[in-house]
Amino acid sequence: MSAGTGQVADDPWAALRAATRARVALGRAGDGLPTARELEFRLAHAVARDAVHTALDADLVRAGLDGLPVLEVHSAAADRAEYLQRPDLGRRLAPGWSLPRPEADVAIVLADGLSPRAVHEHGAALVMALLDRLADWSVGPVVLAAQARVALGDEIGAALGARVVLVLIGERPGLSSADSLGVYLTWAPRPGRVDAERNCVSNVRPPHGLGYADAADLVVRLLGAARELGASGVALKDEGPALPSGAG
Repeated sequence: MSAGTGQVADDPWAALRAATRARVALGRAGDGLPTARELEFRLAHAVARDAVHTALDADLVRAGLDGLPVLEVHSAAADRAEYLQRPDLGRRLAPGWSLPRPEADVAIVLADGLSPRAVHEHGAALVMALLDRLADWSVGPVVLAAQARVALGDEIGAALGARVVLVLIGERPGLSSADSLGVYLTWAPRPGRVDAERNCVSNVRPPHGLGYADAADLVVRLLGAARELGASGVALKDEGPALPSGAG
């Protein structure tokens, strides 16, 4: 309180808190957090847990894709509990699933990942932004993948005969970002590809993260670099002649 006025002094951390969604300058009450900050933390934790356990709503995603052809697939993880306990099952298709082979340049996979909420809120909009920029690429039907990990895109891309696969997937929720969407690009997809062979554009979640247009521009520039180099991942980051400034 200000001396002699009885008024609460200005919070010197207010400007910093306003500039970031990170949990900074929380203050303290005795040896713990103030009640308001403790409740904010518990709410953020609950939102993150809900994002992980939300079921993928295929109809909601389809509604945002403006009538585009959509194929639906499921990983070998039978349900959400098994998906969380067995990451390996999320990396391969369930037995019996088959896909057409359009032999398009680009396969786009919308995968629920660890945040189906991110796909609900940002997936369709990002797909449309990408398609607006892919006039010189042939694109296959959008594949909507349930209980999916990033590597499931390798099997899907190979089955479709695609030159490159883009996996748009819900990222692991944090305490300030339960709806973050990532894009993983893999050239010449096939089962057995490793993370070092991919490029990632992360934190697509306007207005607090990367916007759809900026994310799509970056992905398309990476696509061009991958096509020129014939590779993605570490090779593209180290040697790609068309690598956009700041990508990586």
